[in-house]
Amino acid sequence: MQPLPREVEQLVAHISAVGLSPKEDERSWDHMGALITDAALQPRTKYRTIVHPRAKKVRDEWPDAKVLSGFVARLDSEDLASFLRWRPSSPKLTKVRDLATALDQISVETVPELAARFRDARLESETRAALGRVKHVGPKTLDYIAILTGSNNHVAVDQHVAGFVREAGVDSMDYAGVAGLVAYTAGFLKCSPGALDAAIWNYMSDRAKGES
Repeated sequence: MQPLPREVEQLVAHISAVGLSPKEDERSWDHMGALITDAALQPRTKYRTIVHPRAKKVRDEWPDAKVLSGFVARLDSEDLASFLRWRPSSPKLTKVRDLATALDQISVETVPELAARFRDARLESETRAALGRVKHVGPKTLDYIAILTGSNNHVAVDQHVAGFVREAGVDSMDYAGVAGLVAYTAGFLKCSPGALDAAIWNYMSDRAKGES
């Protein structure tokens, strides 16, 4: 559903008021183990100080995990909780394994292969269905995974993005509504949805850090 002109105007006005300047910077991992770790750990967790360093550790210390089969082999031979210094009973560690299994079932071995699936409408639908069967994986995580493959056409609506839209005066929108509004507004501003999503997230994250 296309957002109302008034809603777009409100969001554009708020973007202008806070001085956002979207940049076309790609947010991605060229390492399957790091991508899965990032996607599994990120919900409701501080990204810059907790999630990103652990995903980077996977990338730097497990070079063989750049491909899915290498990452699965590491999960079979290593204690992931100890490696990541994460609570062993955390369901997020289970999600790491389950995401890897789901990707293996649709024969995805590399990040470029996964990225290609998110660029094809039919394959994206199939991929989202397969990954969406993993417990605790919803639309936001699915869009976030697409972003981690390098897509600038997806919007991952988290508390920061939803909060920014509410601050603009647009209320009572569900996930799809917020994502659609951000994507449509990005077109109006002549930037990609991902660039606007990132600009909003960075602004809200930096502000929250300053207030804490």
